This record gives sequence, C-alpha cells and structure tokens, in this order.
Amino acid sequence: MGLINPGRRTLRIATHTMLYFRPTTASRSITAAAAALALLLLAGCGGDDTANNMARFGGGPPPVVTEAVLLGDITDKYTALATARANEAIDVTPRISSVVAAIHFEEGQSVNEGEVLVELDSREIRADLDLAEANLRERRSRFGRLETLAASQVVSEVELEEIQAQLQVAEAQVNSARARLEDTVIRAPFSGEVGLRRISIGGLVQPNTVITTLDDTAVMKLEFSVPEEYLSVMREGLAIEATAAAWPDRAFIGTVTSVDSRVDPMTRSLAVVALMPNEDGALKPGMFLQVDISRRRENVVLAPEGALVPRQGRQFVYVVDEGRAEERQVTLGSRRPGQVEILDGLEPGEQIVTQGVQRIRDGLPVRMAGAPTGPPTGGSAAGARTPAGPRQ
Repeated sequence: MGLINPGRRTLRIATHTMLYFRPTTASRSITAAAAALALLLLAGCGGDDTANNMARFGGGPPPVVTEAVLLGDITDKYTALATARANEAIDVTPRISSVVAAIHFEEGQSVNEGEVLVELDSREIRADLDLAEANLRERRSRFGRLETLAASQVVSEVELEEIQAQLQVAEAQVNSARARLEDTVIRAPFSGEVGLRRISIGGLVQPNTVITTLDDTAVMKLEFSVPEEYLSVMREGLAIEATAAAWPDRAFIGTVTSVDSRVDPMTRSLAVVALMPNEDGALKPGMFLQVDISRRRENVVLAPEGALVPRQGRQFVYVVDEGRAEERQVTLGSRRPGQVEILDGLEPGEQIVTQGVQRIRDGLPVRMAGAPTGPPTGGSAAGARTPAGPRQ
C-alpha cells in the first residue's frame, strides 16, 4: 500500500509478500520412489536372519558341533569347619577344703590313670577317723554283750535294737572319715597330659579351686556340622580326612563316631563327631581344622559345560531337534571339569550344540559340522538368497 503526504511530498511504499509452494505431480512421484527404494534397501540389509546365515555358509544352514546329554556319576565335595577337642578333658579340683601338702606332677607331664597328682593336709581327718574307729569298737563290744544277755532274756529286745542302731551309726562315721581321708589324695581319673599348675604348696584350696587341667589327647574329637543334604552319607564308621593350618602338608585321618539325631532347624545342618588318633600330639584342643566330605551320586544328567549360554542370570542351551535349533532354559546343579549337572530342562540322549552357538538362534535350521550343505531342513526361509559358493 502507498501513502502520499502532500505537505512533505514524500512517498512511502509498504509491501507484504507471502510465497506459497504447492507440490506438483512430479515432486510427489519422486518422494514415493525414494520411500520405496529405502524400503527395498532395508529389506535387503536387515531381512530374515535365516537367509543371511544360509548365505554365509554356502547356501545352507550354519554348521554346529553337538554332543549328547549323558547319564553319569558325580561326586559332591563339602569342606566343613571343625574344632578339635580332647577325647577326655577335665579341670582337676579338690572335693574338700584343705591345705596343699605336696604336688606330684610337672606342668605338661603325661600321667597315667590313678597316678597321684596332689596331696592335701590330712592330719585333722586322720584324727576324726581314729575317733570314729574307737567309737565303732566300743559299740561293737557293747552290742556283743547285750546280744548274749538277750539270748537269756536278761535284756529286752528294744534295748538290743537301740544298741544295734548305734553300732550302724558308728560304722557309717568310720566310712565317712575314710572317704574324706581318701579325698586328701587327688589322683588322675584317666591317662592324659596335665596343664599349667595353678596352686602352690601351703595354699588353701576349696572344692571350686582349679588345681590344673587334664586332657586325654591321644585321641582327639572333631566336632563339625554338615548340610542336611549329606545326611545320607554321614554314618558311624565313615572315614574322613582333615587338614590343619599348623600342618599344611599333613592329612589327619579319622572316623565318624556319632551323628546328631536332629537337624538344626535354623541352619539346616547336622552335628557330627569324629575321633582322630593323635599319638604324636600334633593336634591340640581348640585347634581349627577343615574336614573334606564327599558324596557320590549315580545316574545324574550331565551336559558339556561349553553348551551353556548365560543370559540375564539364567542359563540356556540349544537342542538340535529335526535339523533345527531349539533354545531351552536349564537349571544347573553341581559342576565338575568340563561337565555340569542338569537338574531340569534336558533329557539323556538329546543333542545339544557345543560349538557354533554364536551363529544360531531359536528355530534356526542347522546342520552338523562336516555334513554337505543343502537346503535347510524343514523348508526354506522367505527372502533367502543362495550364493554360488561359500564366502571366503
């Protein structure tokens, strides 16, 4: 639009221009042709994987190596942590209160059953015994006289029974004094090795005073626990082998002597005790040992370990069935070199892929390595192209 100002005789011209492009018939044809070409290129480059695999391996299915799923035996191993205990172990304590009169052992000494370890002061107890014996003699003499008089009915039966009761009391007093006198001599209740001495001559000891320790270490007890799965192999007489950190190059052989009658509901484990010879004293009470437990199982489904395909925490294998690969999830058990136990997912005799798993997927036709190439078993894939020969 133009504006004329008569006063200034100035001409202002304002213009607004808008351009509109309308597609022609030719441009629409070019766009459609480009889209069709792009689709064709995508179909050729990212088409069916089966066709690509067939083209890569000379026009046939990709070659794979398979092995059969077998039944076999497997040995499970478990290492239990054991604590060594002396076969017999006590704290030597007195039965009476008295003063130590003599000590007859050295620290670490081996003693025999019945050997004297300590003597306590027995003078007062001996005096009590002499008094009790004198009283017993007097009661016996009186009872003998009254028994003769009772025969001629000079003494009544009641008086005779009273004297007889007093005689029995006197006999009991003598036996008590003799027992206390025997308690002044402390002997080894079994053969073993004494520990550190904790008393001195002249010291006053009480019934709760520990004089020393005594351990029978000629045979050691091993206490350990095993999972409840090993209940079938844990039995009395089972031979075991243990190792200790103090003796890394030595194996200790023992025998299971007892198995707990209950399984711990908290840990699902079973307590076991074994005996182990220890004539040379290599093992000490309280030592830590490792016990190796084995369990042999028969007719276990075994598969080659190289056939496993891990994915997102799960395990898969490819089973070859009628010339095609079938992906199958499996549940694993124990392992041994080159093989793994299959708890679920496979049956004995099935063929699984061990080599070439990277080139196949579920449902893909495959052929055994070394077999002649040809059309895939079960029909050809749509869009597959067969090259003149294998790609070099």
